[in-house]
Amino acid sequence: MLKQEIEDGTRSFADPAFRADVIDGLTRRPRAIPARWFYDRRGSELFEAITELPEYYPTRTETALLRSIAGDIAKRVGPGRAVVEFGSGSSTKTPILLQAVEPSAYVPIDISGDFLRQSSRALSERFPGLPVFPVEADFLKPIALPEQVRAAPKLGFFPGSTIGNMIPLSSTDLLRAMRASLGEGAMLLIGMDRIKDPAVLERAYDDAAGVTAAFNLNLLERINRELDGTIPVDAFRHRAIWNDERARIEMHLEATRDVLFTIEGRPFEIAAGETIHTENSHKYGARDARLLLRSGGWTPVAEWTDPDDQFALYLAEAQAPRPAP
Repeated sequence: MLKQEIEDGTRSFADPAFRADVIDGLTRRPRAIPARWFYDRRGSELFEAITELPEYYPTRTETALLRSIAGDIAKRVGPGRAVVEFGSGSSTKTPILLQAVEPSAYVPIDISGDFLRQSSRALSERFPGLPVFPVEADFLKPIALPEQVRAAPKLGFFPGSTIGNMIPLSSTDLLRAMRASLGEGAMLLIGMDRIKDPAVLERAYDDAAGVTAAFNLNLLERINRELDGTIPVDAFRHRAIWNDERARIEMHLEATRDVLFTIEGRPFEIAAGETIHTENSHKYGARDARLLLRSGGWTPVAEWTDPDDQFALYLAEAQAPRPAP
């Protein structure tokens, strides 16, 4: 992150993009803050805890699926590619892929710098002969990859159904940004969650132990920490709702009473029952997933699902650039 700690007791400088998104998001109606700001160090730790919850099926389902198809992936992509992981987090699934595809290098990209460096060190210890080049960046935009891998063929890796956190238009933009970052001849391995029973989905995003609630509420804690906020966090509760029309789970922070607070001295007022929309998690049928990939500049070449068809992994090739008119 761009946050820079100050040792003399004054408040730390916050990422200006975080500040802008928070102020804009709380000013607009309906109120909304982009989900990417969940992932400070505490948020990243909480998300890793979420992935181990019994209700949260995506991680264990995708991990088992990846193990079962790793050999097939390796045959299709060939050895020697630089694996570029977008939003690497703790990179828990990455070793399965790296062991299978014999990469020339690994480039984890994440917005949470502390978490990125920690996971990169752990991966380097596990694969001592593999060059690792961590990049602290927001992968929503095209990224200049490290010079050491620019000439290498690349395999993008985007597990975890994170693509579902964006509205379809933004998902298309992200896929195009990945296409631009990875270059000609690249391939992309991406996870997408399937549409399923809403009760299963709502339990996965509102667990009995309250870890997802803590993850959601940490966004308010972060605003207080980094933007001199005075938000009464105890006045908000976590909500997870299935929106059938848009085929997505929505996470909200709902005010349980009327609240007044400030952010860097700027006043805000939220009425009881009003929400701050913090995350979408779109679910995809097979046809919609393939259409999304094609619209983002990728041609699907393989699709795998678990035995219960809960989760899918897609392998796609970068589409050739269109000739100029």
